[in-house]
Amino acid sequence: MKAKKENFSEWYTEVLQESGLSDYTKVSGCIVFRPYSFAIWEKLVAEVDKRFKKIGIKNCYFPLLIPKNLLEKEVEHFKGFAPEVAWVTKTGGSDLDEHLAIRPTSEVIMYDSYAKWIRSHRDLPLRLNQWVNVVRWEFKHPTPFLRTREFLFNEGHTVFATKKEAEAESKQILDIYQDVQENYLALPGIRGKKSDKEKFAGAEYSLTFEHILPDKKAIQGPDFHHDGQNFSKMFKIQFLDQNEKMQFAYQNTFAITTRQIGIMVATHGDDKGLVLPPKIAPTQVIIIPIYDNKSKKQVLAKAKEMQEFLSDFRVEIDNREGYTPGWKFHDAELKGIPLRVEIGPRDLANKTVVLARRDTGEKKEIKLNKLGKEVPAKLDAIQKNLFDKAKKFLDESIHEANNMDALKIILNTEKGFVRAGWCGSRACEDDVKDKTGAKITNMPFGLKAKGKCVDCGKPAKFVAHFAKSY
Repeated sequence: MKAKKENFSEWYTEVLQESGLSDYTKVSGCIVFRPYSFAIWEKLVAEVDKRFKKIGIKNCYFPLLIPKNLLEKEVEHFKGFAPEVAWVTKTGGSDLDEHLAIRPTSEVIMYDSYAKWIRSHRDLPLRLNQWVNVVRWEFKHPTPFLRTREFLFNEGHTVFATKKEAEAESKQILDIYQDVQENYLALPGIRGKKSDKEKFAGAEYSLTFEHILPDKKAIQGPDFHHDGQNFSKMFKIQFLDQNEKMQFAYQNTFAITTRQIGIMVATHGDDKGLVLPPKIAPTQVIIIPIYDNKSKKQVLAKAKEMQEFLSDFRVEIDNREGYTPGWKFHDAELKGIPLRVEIGPRDLANKTVVLARRDTGEKKEIKLNKLGKEVPAKLDAIQKNLFDKAKKFLDESIHEANNMDALKIILNTEKGFVRAGWCGSRACEDDVKDKTGAKITNMPFGLKAKGKCVDCGKPAKFVAHFAKSY
């Protein structure tokens, strides 16, 4: 395994393949989600989905193929996605009368139906979501999970009678994403607002979580977009209000993607392989029996008994023949299994087992009758430790700059997020990008503007985070 600090890119690629998370295919930029990574995604989906349902969001499914005339209907939206759209132009040997886009996002296909369904204020709010794949033909260097041409995500599309109701939804959705990220993936993030330049095509504004990776580059996580009446006016999503007056609806879109798997891998992994947070790990506890021919039956029986005793957790027994215990230890470490339980003939005689933590490598011998107490305590400690380490890294990756010279120095040395004043002008945003290669990732919530714009020196209206990013 490559050293993570020495060559993050090579380490990342190697750990994904060696751990069994993903594999490459004959289609450039499109990966295989092997069962191990898909199990992580299924858990993430389940946790987000049940929270969506709790607040009244329902699941649906719309077609993968989108007629060109629909996609071109909202000019700003189409312009934002046009370079990334993949088209179906033939069926068999015949040309299609109209080209069909392979879903880059579903606003237009969904809103064409919304316009038919919504007639009265009684039809609102309409809060739908779909769990789907999308294709965006990225021209940047594809990186498994982090930037792929096909990925999986949730696509929330909600409609409200008033702007106030629509905007109030942002806190609900961002809180759900933050809860699952922090408490399952052990990932902290910077929550804030995108600049107009960086917002989602067609949105009034975009709110995002931004993460920092070990190479000190930023990457966007889950997002929420308030679309105002931009799409409702284009698609004539109208309703009669309580005063019998025709009104245009207000809309939101939001998403979390399989990119979070890559961010989690990159954040927590080490030179031995994956390090998975217990709450998201497909296998939380691996029992490795150590035996010879004489003790095999008794040791395996005790391992099975322990597995049944720990049935509240996701527990596996590695009883594969032909592999040494040392090889199995290494394999468990490579796959990032949070807790390893070792039991052999001596342990059986002494009524003990050995617990080994994946995050710290700490090994501890405990009495068998303490297993029910020690396992949950250890898993909780691992989950907390991974989040705390990630939070410390994030906090240490935030720097401040008061002028362009300081901004350049930090971006070339410390890297990470650089917190600086910004006047709000597109010209200054573009100038910073031209001079440093860094963009505004977002404007963090809760920070009050002070001082001067890092580019032009005029009074700052916002506090922005600048960073080089994926």
